[in-house]
Amino acid sequence: MLARDVTEKRFTPTRFREGYAMDDVDAFLERIHATLTAYEQGTAVDVLADVDVVNARFQPTKFREGYSQDEVDDFLDEIVAELRRRESAGGR
Repeated sequence: MLARDVTEKRFTPTRFREGYAMDDVDAFLERIHATLTAYEQGTAVDVLADVDVVNARFQPTKFREGYSQDEVDDFLDEIVAELRRRESAGGR
């Protein structure tokens, strides 16, 4: 997975059912993008670890637009797997 995959990712908006606050998710995705960019450039210092992604929590939404929780959670699972792969490969 590359940093650009994070910026290109789109989630289904939800309304009138539980979702995640879009601003919260977008801000966290920016941190993930920065982490993957750092790995790609070989400057992986002060990057997110897999545990940071596992422990991420977002403000729930119900009566305002949010992102599909299942889609966000599934994507974050992919991010965790990628970070673990990079961490075990020594940051490559």
